[in-house]
Amino acid sequence: MFFFGFSSGFPFYIIKDVLKLWMTESNMDLTTIGLFSALSLPYTLKFVWSPLMDGYVPGFLGRRRGWIIIAQSGLMISIALMGQFDPSRSLFGIVFMALCVNFFGASQDISLDAFRREYLTSDELGFGTGVWMNAWRLGMYVSVGISLLTEVNISWSTIYIILSLMMGIGMLTTLSVAEPIIEDAPPVSLKEAVLEPFIEFFQRHSAVLVLLFILLYKIGDNMAGAMTIPFILKMGFSKTEYFVIVKGIGMFGLFGGVILGGGIMIRLGIARSLWVFGILQAVSTALFAIMVMLDHHSLTWLAYRQVLLGCIVGFEFFATGLGQAAYATYMAIQTDKRFTATQYALLTSLMAVPGVFAAAATGFMAKYLGWDLFYLLCAVAAIPGLLLLFKIAPWNASNQDLEKGF
Repeated sequence: MFFFGFSSGFPFYIIKDVLKLWMTESNMDLTTIGLFSALSLPYTLKFVWSPLMDGYVPGFLGRRRGWIIIAQSGLMISIALMGQFDPSRSLFGIVFMALCVNFFGASQDISLDAFRREYLTSDELGFGTGVWMNAWRLGMYVSVGISLLTEVNISWSTIYIILSLMMGIGMLTTLSVAEPIIEDAPPVSLKEAVLEPFIEFFQRHSAVLVLLFILLYKIGDNMAGAMTIPFILKMGFSKTEYFVIVKGIGMFGLFGGVILGGGIMIRLGIARSLWVFGILQAVSTALFAIMVMLDHHSLTWLAYRQVLLGCIVGFEFFATGLGQAAYATYMAIQTDKRFTATQYALLTSLMAVPGVFAAAATGFMAKYLGWDLFYLLCAVAAIPGLLLLFKIAPWNASNQDLEKGF
């Protein structure tokens, strides 16, 4: 799970951050650099071709490992080729190869997510997901870190070769592990792979409630997170303080939350973890409102403001990590193992929708309501998702209950 999580996160940030760094150093127009963000579209639309990965079994390594090694091979080749173009002469070539990297990266994620769901038992899934998510972020740091080799006069073409070779970690893992064994027969045709996942899911009497829960469980947390940078700077903290507190303390809190959340789920179960972690997410958001209400001119505030912000941000990221671990595990357990790739791709694509639309409105909310009311509303926004747990994940429900559905 660790090596596959690393292999999943690594290519995502090659386009999201490393490519933009390269383009900036090459003095590309900012408008052009901004348009590179649109190349992440394959990650949003991955559900479109995910049925192919459920319905067609490659002639080697099996249904999951076969597709994983195909995607990883495509990543290794396209990452290496992308760095061989000159931005000033062959921008189209870079754009095309970047699109290929994201396509193969999204395809790898489809197969890896399905592999994780089918390879781990319901009791192992929470901790395995926690390990996976932290390794995913490690992949981000490594990919961006390798790009800093330009500081010692290593060319971008060489850096992209090094980046491509890092995919060997995932490829060796794919060749080393066993193919997951599932009891139910997978779809035997592409038509069955496209239609049956929808039919099977919506035949469950709680299907609509599950979809609403996925939309609402982390909406308040996502809204609050979208305004972290403006909030900290508007509160009078410097950019250096922001970097140390958010990227330092916050990231450690997030890592700790994800890995500890996975461990707690082994003890509490997924249902109880969703309750506890969801409440902690709401409380951590409300703490920002309390911070706003303090007297910012008092000597106590001036003396301890950095410590206070560090504690609140650390706890908020920790709670976010806990919630992410439970949330991802719950989505995985809702998939039928015959159609894991398709159903999980659909659920994760749906997961991103509320964050995009809700985050777009956060600036207006903070401006016209003030920071205190804004964060209180973000905390209140967590309540509908928690209320849905009464129906889809009651407190005493076992992991097996959740897997069968209510």
